[in-house]
Amino acid sequence: MEIIKIREHKEFGSMAAKWFHSKWGVPLEAYEESINECIENKSGVPQWYIAMEDNELVGGLGVIENDFHDRKDLAPNVCAVYVEEEYRCKGIAGKLLEFVCNDMNNMGISTLYLITEHTSFYERYGWEFLCMVQGDGEPDMTRMYIHKM
Repeated sequence: MEIIKIREHKEFGSMAAKWFHSKWGVPLEAYEESINECIENKSGVPQWYIAMEDNELVGGLGVIENDFHDRKDLAPNVCAVYVEEEYRCKGIAGKLLEFVCNDMNNMGISTLYLITEHTSFYERYGWEFLCMVQGDGEPDMTRMYIHKM
């Protein structure tokens, strides 16, 4: 498995945008805009990463300022974490999370946040529960995690 920084491999940008859109239902244009900004700016936020195995996109995630919640002060956010079902339980998500934390730390960003409904998954990878936040347009609160490098 190879983890690819989209900013260094713009040839994967369109494919990645379509893949993330298919997994999360966020408008394709939003992914295209964020990925293009990642490619143009090269550093900082946003950033996008994909995991490839045998020329197949098997997982990915991004880093954006805010992942659609009311705590705008808790930024930047890891978002859109997804691994194809047939590739789960192989450590791919953990490798992606470790990779993105190290990459962002190398850019001078040492604290990351993420929101999730999972209750124990991210703790395995050094994330800590921080607080509950209100998702945009969501009736229930969701869990916010923090990772400090």
